[in-house]
Amino acid sequence: MTDNAAETARPAAGQAADKPKVNWFHEIRGLALMLLGVLAFHSLIAKPFYIPSISMMPTLLVGDRLIVSKYAYGWNWSSASFHLLPRGDWRIFGSTPEYGDIVIVVPGNRKADLIKRVVARPGDRIAVIDGRIRLNGKFIPREVEPPAEIFADDALHCEGDSEPGHCYDGFEDFRRRLPDGREVYEMPTYRETLPNGASYQVIDYAAQVMDDFPEVTVPDGHVFLMGDDRDRSADSRFPLETDYHGIPGGGLGGPVPLSDIGGRAEFVTFSLDGRQSWNPLTWWSALRDGRTFTSLRPRIDENRAYPSGAAS
Repeated sequence: MTDNAAETARPAAGQAADKPKVNWFHEIRGLALMLLGVLAFHSLIAKPFYIPSISMMPTLLVGDRLIVSKYAYGWNWSSASFHLLPRGDWRIFGSTPEYGDIVIVVPGNRKADLIKRVVARPGDRIAVIDGRIRLNGKFIPREVEPPAEIFADDALHCEGDSEPGHCYDGFEDFRRRLPDGREVYEMPTYRETLPNGASYQVIDYAAQVMDDFPEVTVPDGHVFLMGDDRDRSADSRFPLETDYHGIPGGGLGGPVPLSDIGGRAEFVTFSLDGRQSWNPLTWWSALRDGRTFTSLRPRIDENRAYPSGAAS
């Protein structure tokens, strides 16, 4: 090649070399595959969950962030993130939750996830009398424990339209100030034990309409669910009707089918007390001590296990 030809091959001074063209099809395909991967992980393996209400106190606090495993009981329509699948009764590799498991359930009248505890399994006869669970004709063990100290985090409007200072309806009579100046609610607390030895704390502090619930038999393929806050939980004791006796959205309408259970709560990742804002610098000061990586599996004491007496 001559010098003149080489000069001709070079781009003119100040002229930019041709830029490679963006292959938008490949870019969009890569983004779509990434989104599908995230959706598949959330639907099949695990997903994060936020606690917006007081129904599972003292185990779960408003502001807790936790991980829910999606494979614990197999998969069904409610396993899919954002509930993209139509409601149905099919299950893949289905199994039954154990006594004491905390599960995610989708009520029959809406698509919002609720979180409750399994207190009765298929074949069990369950009733609630004066706030106590009677399972297969016998009251489950229930022991008084020292009051649970729930910090009065009034920045959380946990009942939606509650005013600061009245976040936890019915809690004000139990407000106490600790020596370090912090305020807590010291709630009447009990420890219940189920037939497999699973034990957990509940709070019970008021007389309310569902302290007495007539005995029902849990059908095959169903479980009976209750919240650990026995006075502020829309659970299997309550019908599906909206705003039933002050319970927004109604309850679960009795025993719930296993096809409406979308996973098991495993552990708390972190918990914020409501003082945070959009600014990440405020998150550290709002972080609750002692909540990170708290297991949500019930304590199992095999020495306290007893026959359930459920029908075979």
